[in-house]
Amino acid sequence: MRPNSARRWHGIVVVVVVVLVLAAVGVYGVYARDMQRITQRVTAGGDLVQTRHGPIEYARWGYGPAVLVVHGAGGGYDQGRLLPQAFGGDGFTWISVSRFGYLRSAMPKAASTRAQAEAFADLLEVLNIDRVAILAMSGGVPPALQFAEHYPQRTTALALLSSAPFTPLTAAQQKLPMPAWMYQMLFSTDFVFWMITTISPESLDAIFDVSPAKRTNLTARDKAFVDGLVAAFLPVTARTEGLRNEGAAVDPAARYDLAAITAPALVVHARDDGINPFAFGEYAARQIPDATFMALDDGGHILLGHLDAVRDRVTTFLRQHAVR
Repeated sequence: MRPNSARRWHGIVVVVVVVLVLAAVGVYGVYARDMQRITQRVTAGGDLVQTRHGPIEYARWGYGPAVLVVHGAGGGYDQGRLLPQAFGGDGFTWISVSRFGYLRSAMPKAASTRAQAEAFADLLEVLNIDRVAILAMSGGVPPALQFAEHYPQRTTALALLSSAPFTPLTAAQQKLPMPAWMYQMLFSTDFVFWMITTISPESLDAIFDVSPAKRTNLTARDKAFVDGLVAAFLPVTARTEGLRNEGAAVDPAARYDLAAITAPALVVHARDDGINPFAFGEYAARQIPDATFMALDDGGHILLGHLDAVRDRVTTFLRQHAVR
């Protein structure tokens, strides 16, 4: 290669490297700005109270009978705020909690679903609330069942959506949409998840059981719900401990005496749930003495295409049973 030609190519390489470095710096600057804004919003939106199992985070809004909202895997109180928007109605005091290890809630050494129910009870004591109905989805269902079993005098009703497994059901019966290593990669750093949500949020559809066919038929409300769930995963590193603790629900040492639950229950599950099989909902509805089962032919894990119908049913149920 001639000297002039070599110098020319060297100059081009230098320019390309400089451009790439500047682009990387710019991208990281946008990422840092976004994460600062997200972290500030999440921190400002919740309050902390002390319980026998450490601090627990919650948000409270609305007016009327109290309803405790218990989020699913990967969530926090902010995901819990989305559930009343999708499946609740006006006229209630909503109390959304961050479960153990999510956002600013503690991860105690003994982080069983029974202990989580005890922390819920302590929260209600601080808030001076005697009785609550509960709206729980997916991974939030097992601790909600524990609360209803062990605090029957404080539980007025249970609305249980797309239940995750609990003993004697097993996690092996779940149909996780991605291999475990992909979850570990996604939740190992905020930057990876942020990049995906910024460039191609639809690529995360599998996490929420949104198939390509469902994606093409999303209503405006469906899309808003899916987008909200995706956004509520950040910062993912503030939810990693909680995700690791999801297995507490199926710990062989955990006990669930559903026959002892005296509160009326509304159990909702879709036959094509691609994460928690329909049989989980059937089991809960069969074991809880005063349970009504709302079976959907489709809708997947987050009940897409049926938000209005489920919202009407849940709201009517809560208005019937919840008390001030």
